[in-house]
Amino acid sequence: MLSYTPAEAQQLPLYRVPGLFTSIDGLIAAESTRHGGVSPAPFAALNLGINTADDPANVDENRLRFFSAIGTTEFGFASAHQVHGTAVLHVTEAGRYEGYDALMTNVSDLLIGVTVADCVPILIYDSGQRAVAAVHAGWRGTVGRIVQETITQMQQQFGTQPADCHIYIGTCIDQHAFDIGPEVATQFDASLLGTNPQTGRTCADLKRANMNLCLAMGVPASQIEVSPFSTVANNDDYFSYRAEQGQTGRMLAVIGLKNT
Repeated sequence: MLSYTPAEAQQLPLYRVPGLFTSIDGLIAAESTRHGGVSPAPFAALNLGINTADDPANVDENRLRFFSAIGTTEFGFASAHQVHGTAVLHVTEAGRYEGYDALMTNVSDLLIGVTVADCVPILIYDSGQRAVAAVHAGWRGTVGRIVQETITQMQQQFGTQPADCHIYIGTCIDQHAFDIGPEVATQFDASLLGTNPQTGRTCADLKRANMNLCLAMGVPASQIEVSPFSTVANNDDYFSYRAEQGQTGRMLAVIGLKNT
């Protein structure tokens, strides 16, 4: 249950900007919170997900508020109907594409983004070739190495070098809340597994798993930022599909290049 009143929630930040990206000219990157929107419970308040039972008019207003807050109302926006796979799409224009969990572009004034409510959002900026990517990595995408596939696709399409990549691994379910069964646990390296102290069940660290994949590709550790927040432990600020038993909203993690 949220500890904020609706009036107080309007004063809280609609989004956070990864510190890794704050000093990069011409780059816009943001991760929304659940604050500052118009949706009622259980989607309170800044629900940005169109595949929910929320009133579409609420989601439209919430998206307008979010895009206005980050200064991208004049940008095109590209997203996808995510399927928990590993397919990566090179996008050059706005639209909603079917069946992809990662988008990449080098087109200016085009924002790309992924929706999340426990899965890992990953934002990538290639400083060498001036290209960006947005990745949705649930446990299937993580064990399928979607972040590595995205960097590989950026190499082939743009000439991206891992050493030039700056990567934000965003807010998601934390290790101690991500209980998994044995059939899933066997797909993770043992070093990524732990035990939920409350349930005694095996759990996995999705943030560290994706960080390790980036490091293995040759991305410098100094160019990787991992969100300190958790959708479950910080459920007052972020939507969590698990913590709210599927009745909740969605956040957006977005990235784009300004036309300079």
